[in-house]
Amino acid sequence: MQDLAAQIKKVAATPASVLIVGESGSGKELVARAIHEHSKRADKPFVPVNCGAIPPSLIEAELFGHEKGSFTGASAQSIGYFEHASGGTIFLDEVTEMPIDMQVQLLRVLESGAFHRVGGLDEVKVDVRVVAATNRDPYAAIADGAFREDLLYRLAVVPLRVPPLRERKDDVEFLANVFLTNFNIAEGKEKQFSKKSLEVLANYDWPGNVRELKNTVHRAYILADDVLDVIQPKPSRRKQDTGTDSGQLKMTVGMPLADAQRELILATLAHHDGDKKLAASTLGISLKTLYNRLGTYQPTSTSGAIAQSDA
Repeated sequence: MQDLAAQIKKVAATPASVLIVGESGSGKELVARAIHEHSKRADKPFVPVNCGAIPPSLIEAELFGHEKGSFTGASAQSIGYFEHASGGTIFLDEVTEMPIDMQVQLLRVLESGAFHRVGGLDEVKVDVRVVAATNRDPYAAIADGAFREDLLYRLAVVPLRVPPLRERKDDVEFLANVFLTNFNIAEGKEKQFSKKSLEVLANYDWPGNVRELKNTVHRAYILADDVLDVIQPKPSRRKQDTGTDSGQLKMTVGMPLADAQRELILATLAHHDGDKKLAASTLGISLKTLYNRLGTYQPTSTSGAIAQSDA
């Protein structure tokens, strides 16, 4: 993390585009904010955008804005995230979830610094630094046809990796105490961890990373009187490869790619007892993408069991 902090300071002083790679909850947005706050743009806007949470039909208008009358409901001109971030930094989180056609437009904006609002004829120029992030291996996303290789090279002028919390266990107690201090300040109290709680925190592998740690501390804080007793979190069932018990999934050679993807997703979801969040993390995709994939599958006995488990 000290190496990462040093890299952040170096890259912040430049106008270079940055691609941050790390698991969900590992702190990618915090890294992006640190880059912005250490840059010459610190007094300008920092605009975070979750690319995986915007419907494909709306993402162009959300990013670049639209003109009055450009589509049903467009009763007035509206500027998009890029114009809101003018002079500052735009943070494109989960950029590998962006539709391919929008990736083409993003590449043009990165190269020219200009775009057209939806329904507009006038070119809009902006001075925006782009910092992007993904919880997927970007090269795997390219191989899957979900991400453009030329966009990767344009975004990853400087690539940064945020290590998961299980790779930096010494940070767990420090971060937990930071969260506890912040909760105490907000509530005007002086609660403390029990010794056993610190042992529990140190012995867990935190598949949900920093976000899961913060939520765990917050939950214990709410339930505690003066001393926090952290309950042992549910053991991680993170598996290698496909996430099946054997680490393997048999498929027939020549099986259509869509069918192979379906079998892998359903097998991983079944292995995790219908836990969609954990399955998405294992598969290296966003929760929204998992829901989108499941929505295209016909009900089967497997998916039926999954739906009951999820309920």
